[in-house]
Amino acid sequence: MVIAMHRLLAGMLAVLTATGQASEPGGPTATVSHGPLVMRLSKDEFRIAFGINARPCSPDGCHGVIRYRVIWLADDGSAGTESKQVNYVILPNSSRTITVDRQYFDTAEGEHTVELTRVNVNQITCLPGYRGP
Repeated sequence: MVIAMHRLLAGMLAVLTATGQASEPGGPTATVSHGPLVMRLSKDEFRIAFGINARPCSPDGCHGVIRYRVIWLADDGSAGTESKQVNYVILPNSSRTITVDRQYFDTAEGEHTVELTRVNVNQITCLPGYRGP
């Protein structure tokens, strides 16, 4: 499964097309390349992947936060809406990256099968400079 996820993420990175939102006027800007990719790992555990384009980030790189909203529905009829955020980093002399967020959605741990009905990107920040680990 890990190999398949890596291949999927590599493929997603290879087909980036600009369609997201910009931020930080006058500085580097970032866009989400396409809709978030949702991968189910268990009944209520998910990975949500985002492809990110940022130009111009070279030569210093850039970093930021993606704020997004998830709407979910459990098999018992309960529903929820949650706001989340995930950090990203674009390395110096690069213009794109991916970031993956790990999330659980349910009213009780693993009790229900949950479907994510919508994932919306609300905001992307983009600040100059590489912030490494």
